[in-house]
Amino acid sequence: MVRQAISRHVPTLQQEIKDAAWRQIAASGVTSISLKGIARELKITAEAIDDYFPDIDALLTALMIDAHSSFGDYQISARDSFPGVGQFLQRFMATGLAYREWAIHYPERYMLIFGAPVPGYKLPLDILRPFLMRSLSALVGVIRELRAARLLNVDSMPVLEPSAFEGYFWGVSSMSKEDLIVHTLAMVIRSRVHGMVFMEITGQLPPYGDGGSSLYEFEIKSIVRQFVDI
Repeated sequence: MVRQAISRHVPTLQQEIKDAAWRQIAASGVTSISLKGIARELKITAEAIDDYFPDIDALLTALMIDAHSSFGDYQISARDSFPGVGQFLQRFMATGLAYREWAIHYPERYMLIFGAPVPGYKLPLDILRPFLMRSLSALVGVIRELRAARLLNVDSMPVLEPSAFEGYFWGVSSMSKEDLIVHTLAMVIRSRVHGMVFMEITGQLPPYGDGGSSLYEFEIKSIVRQFVDI
């Protein structure tokens, strides 16, 4: 049994290990991840897992990469479903709605990204930074388009200093004023939608009747009314 498992195609076994870890997270939370438990479920030895993930931290980092990549890809795909010239509002709305849709479909991935820090796990930003940036890139791209088209109403918005983005973005020291405006607004918007989605995912929203979708869409439209001159 062990030989058969170890001889599986390498990418397949690596993905099976990650899939088993996601099942553990979905069932009992991220702190429930156990390499021994994964080995038992997949009927392989612990040494077989070591070939790909020598410890829990390595596995968590791989899961973080996959989650951020999926999160970013989902929003980018939604944004780009409106490729027409001047479809700024449609692209903005699609990006915002995709944020919640992805979280509803993959709550365990969402909670790994945005939930409580895993005890003892230090986020390896040097590895994760490009994936963190990708998961925000759809929103940043839409805001940048709106700014270039002179459709943003941000004159009264305080702008974060470059130091606020240290560790999360490359080249922050050389960010132009326009880049700082774009990224500050992206942080404001993400904070607002995150609050609603996080409460929904964790069961803290009262029963609005439709799972919160109408309330969430109302909030997205409120953000548009506040910041977009359309």
